[in-house]
Amino acid sequence: MTTRRTILKGAAAAGIAVAMPSIARAQSGEPIRIGLILPMTGPFTSTGRQIAQAANLYMAQNGASVAGRPVQLLLRDDTGVADVTRRMAQELIVNERVTALGGFGLTPLALATAPVATQGRTPMVVMAAATSVIVDRSPFIIRTSQVVPQISDPFGTWVAGEGIKRVITIVSDFAPGHDVETSFSASFRAAGGTVENMRVPLQNADFSPFLQRVADAKPEALLVFVPAGVGAQFMKQFVERGMDKTGIRLIGTGDVTDDDILNSMGDVALGVVTAHHYSAAHPSAANRAFVEAFRRANNNSRPNFMAVGGYDGMHALYEGLKKTRGQGGEALVEAIKGMSWESPRGPVSIDKDTRDIIQNVYIRRVERVNGELFNVEFKTFPSVRDPSKPAR
Repeated sequence: MTTRRTILKGAAAAGIAVAMPSIARAQSGEPIRIGLILPMTGPFTSTGRQIAQAANLYMAQNGASVAGRPVQLLLRDDTGVADVTRRMAQELIVNERVTALGGFGLTPLALATAPVATQGRTPMVVMAAATSVIVDRSPFIIRTSQVVPQISDPFGTWVAGEGIKRVITIVSDFAPGHDVETSFSASFRAAGGTVENMRVPLQNADFSPFLQRVADAKPEALLVFVPAGVGAQFMKQFVERGMDKTGIRLIGTGDVTDDDILNSMGDVALGVVTAHHYSAAHPSAANRAFVEAFRRANNNSRPNFMAVGGYDGMHALYEGLKKTRGQGGEALVEAIKGMSWESPRGPVSIDKDTRDIIQNVYIRRVERVNGELFNVEFKTFPSVRDPSKPAR
């Protein structure tokens, strides 16, 4: 059995200051602490706010105790900087003795924390970051958000089936964007289409030169991936350059028509088709109840896909902790693996082999419903796994 001394020695070699979880954490009456690390300030504030609000809603609905012990949610703002995320994870494990970590708004933040979770033997629930490789970086990672190829692979097949033969992709130049580009292009080409790819710097605020190249090339469709919260900025420049009048169809992953900002885009967003795993308009009783409760708790704000990742992440932790009677570590990871439930997004499960989310993927169209813009689902790909990791 690996000893505390071995773990600390390995951590020191890697420059990671962590501590082994103690059995004392599971003593009756001691609080179960969950460290939630999110970008609450900076350019990705929307992501952090949505997840934090959803996590708080879940606790309000399901109680602040599990297995006879109080639950404390410790929120930390990493400002979207990976070094800060890693340091906060270390502090939460060592100083606060958390049972689990959650959050991780971007791929670099999750990747930076993975070795800390491994050395500290602390379950790490990824509620936002979506690059495929993340779960491979630590046996303690569980994901309740999405896997980018899970969304873009079936979308490429669907787009080709609509008779579209030529597409240009514009993606933000970081790991999730690369995943979108690769997986969409592969499935679209396999179905007979041709595709040209462009990458935009992640911190780039000016899409104009890329949009001009698209206008000059005149593809049948333009597929876009940008991080959550950036879609409105892209749409504004799309309209300013008159791209909405060129006849080029705008399509994308659901990030571009994020529910959190969709209404602010105005009529230009009408008709935009996207693929994603969640819409605030998802027609289920569970989702209607979730949206209503989220609005009541958050000044009539609409939940987006980040919120459902946080809500389901808390559900996985609560149910896992019930099974382990409050114990963390490997026992909690094992308890969550293979778990299934009815989420506001539809039926979901945690793959017992990969620890990744399995979920429906929906094709949606922006429509006006009762005076508001929504992503209205009209086709479902059921129970989609990460296509790069087939079921065993």
